[in-house]
Amino acid sequence: MSLAKLKPLTLAAKSTLNHKPMSKTTINLSILETHLPKCQNLKQFNPILSQMILTGFIRDTYAASRILKFSTDSSFIHIDLSLRIFNLIEDANGFIWNTMMRAYIQRNCPQKALNLYKLMVDKNAEPDNYTYPLLVQACAIRVSEFEGRQIHNHILKTGFDSDVYVQNTLINIYAVCENMSDARNLFDEIPVLNPVSWNSILAGYVRAGDAEKAKLIYDRMPERNTIASNSMIVLFGRTGCVTEACRLFNELPEKDMVSWSALISCYEQNEMYEEALALFLRMVANGVMVDEVVVVTVLSACARLSIVHTGKLIHGLVVKIGIEAYVNLQNAFIHMYSSCGEIMAAQKLFNAAYHLDQISWNSMISGYLKCGLVEKARTLFDSMPKKDIVSWSAMISGYAQHDRFSETLALFQEMQLRGIRPDETTLVSVVSACTHLAALDLGQWIHAYIRKNGLKINVFLGTTLINMYMKCGCVENALEVFQGTAEKGVSTWNALILGLAMNGLVEKSLEMFSEMKKCGVAPNEITFIGVLGACRHMGLVDEGRRHFDSIVQEHKIEPNVKHYGCMVDLLGRAGMLKEAEELIESMPMTPDVATWGALLGACKKHGDHDMGERIGRKLIELDPDHDGFHVLLSNIYASKGNWDDVHEIREIMVQHGVVKMPGCSMIEANGIVHEFLAGDNKHPQIEEIEKKLDEMAKKLKMEGYAPDTNEVSFDIDEEEKETALFRHSEKLAIAFGLICTSPPTPIRIIKNLRICNDCHMAAKFISKAFNRDIVLRDRHRFHHFKQGSCSCKDYW
Repeated sequence: MSLAKLKPLTLAAKSTLNHKPMSKTTINLSILETHLPKCQNLKQFNPILSQMILTGFIRDTYAASRILKFSTDSSFIHIDLSLRIFNLIEDANGFIWNTMMRAYIQRNCPQKALNLYKLMVDKNAEPDNYTYPLLVQACAIRVSEFEGRQIHNHILKTGFDSDVYVQNTLINIYAVCENMSDARNLFDEIPVLNPVSWNSILAGYVRAGDAEKAKLIYDRMPERNTIASNSMIVLFGRTGCVTEACRLFNELPEKDMVSWSALISCYEQNEMYEEALALFLRMVANGVMVDEVVVVTVLSACARLSIVHTGKLIHGLVVKIGIEAYVNLQNAFIHMYSSCGEIMAAQKLFNAAYHLDQISWNSMISGYLKCGLVEKARTLFDSMPKKDIVSWSAMISGYAQHDRFSETLALFQEMQLRGIRPDETTLVSVVSACTHLAALDLGQWIHAYIRKNGLKINVFLGTTLINMYMKCGCVENALEVFQGTAEKGVSTWNALILGLAMNGLVEKSLEMFSEMKKCGVAPNEITFIGVLGACRHMGLVDEGRRHFDSIVQEHKIEPNVKHYGCMVDLLGRAGMLKEAEELIESMPMTPDVATWGALLGACKKHGDHDMGERIGRKLIELDPDHDGFHVLLSNIYASKGNWDDVHEIREIMVQHGVVKMPGCSMIEANGIVHEFLAGDNKHPQIEEIEKKLDEMAKKLKMEGYAPDTNEVSFDIDEEEKETALFRHSEKLAIAFGLICTSPPTPIRIIKNLRICNDCHMAAKFISKAFNRDIVLRDRHRFHHFKQGSCSCKDYW
């Protein structure tokens, strides 16, 4: 019978799938086995299936097993149709049950395979030695040790526990579920071990990262095949034993694709990206077939090295061998191109892709953010069909990395409203935003959220929390986080040392530096910036010199320009201007403008106008766009009463388009961050603030406060100077704080510039007159004002 003669029966078959009439046999086993393998689509398969049902030939167990096996092996036949064929078979044998279970496992439906076994038991069908390995494999896919144990008990009851194939799959399920103890017990009980047994237990130890036991097994193996050696290369790569991985690779008599991929991955995991690419080129040159797994690895190396040209060559190879459709490869190319700044190439790939998964969307968002295209990233984020925690974290982190802290917090609050649980990465970004915006209330809420939900405070999150509390002036909270952080990295200690110094607790800062060394944590370059910073905050010149010398002598660290800058600032603040200038001249590297700027600030502080004028002119030449240097030099001239020179500097600023950065102070009240500029009159509560300023002025005069009009570098009368001083941003913020916060809550303010002498003096008087603690962070340090005194002891 030809296929053409069977076609008219297709429609009839669709209406007869649920009953089995008997008719004269028009199909037999010979016809079935002749025509079945020729089927390339459903149109060719359905007539054969219809004829088997119409004639009742589906009752023939062997014939039924043949058509079921064909249907489960054919990609054009849906699994549901295979199940309907299976349900028509009246006397299914073990092979038929196994065929259907295997089909579910191959299509990643392991739970359906387990459900089928339950039905098999209910129908008293007899499993065989092929059934249980399939079921154990299903449990392994689900990483379900509980179900695996249930199947293991059935195996013991049915007596298949002595079958080595069954035993090997049991070793695998326990290994997959990270229960190497039971896996090893099973391995040791097998009387005759075959290569699969050895490979299974070895793979388990490799998966668990237990290098010692994996080596013992590998050394005991009677026959070390390529599979076992590949597993060891993978393990050596994960544990950083690159030399051993290379040795084993070179000793392999036969290297397969996995061998090459394993060593390439080993190089990539251990940041040996150039070696990974070189080995990949050798692999291609030797004619070894490559797959998407190894290409993803080498694309990661290209991204790390920013070698887009090599990435493009690999892209051409991928297209040539026809594996470009793999979605994980598309994602790797999107990541590689965006990492190398080729965002248009990444976007083109994304737009042209037939199959996009969650990683595709997340990779594209991360790519936009990496290239600074924040708005495009947000547009794509908003259009995502489904957002996971990685999507939210990427967008929130992107806002934080691009200093868009208000948007960081707004998106985090939206995330909370959607009921999405943040991870540690997201929280690090949000806490960082709280730090920059002085949003202490939200920062404390996040800390409480972490504790309530039992989230682990890792090194990054712990360091960020310490930094947030320190930069909000909450030293006790920072110390509490530090003590409660189990894993303390050098960054954690650095945050503590820098924070204590910034808050005026210099002795405690230096004490923690000594404690850090006692705990065996090696200080790094940043640590010494904190230590030298602590010395300069209190003018500890001799101690600063000692620590500076120890950088090279004791810790073998090469001092950088920032360390020299700290020493120049320390000497300059202490009035040792000549020695500070000599240190600059002796620096082994070119001094940066910040170092010269520190000396210029010291010249103004100590009234050395001649040196200040000379350095100021030099700095304006070095960095004509820096507003701070123009202002400092202008102030030096103003303090001498040289108004012509002041006007000259102002004209130079106008000619070069240099705009003085306005003083800006931020204060948080009821979860909202308020910003004030110098002379601000746009705040919604400006009338109340004006009244409070008048009240402050009256009280301060009663306390003996007299405005320091030297801070006003304009040729105007004293009364106008006093008015200008009282409109400084920090005074506006303090007035708002007196209105909106109640004792004993401290008034917490962050200023973008250094606090002026007059505002510093006024804050001391306000703290006493209004009996309020004021915590003010300027660009250099914290000032804790309490009852008329400041933690800096007037040395800043």
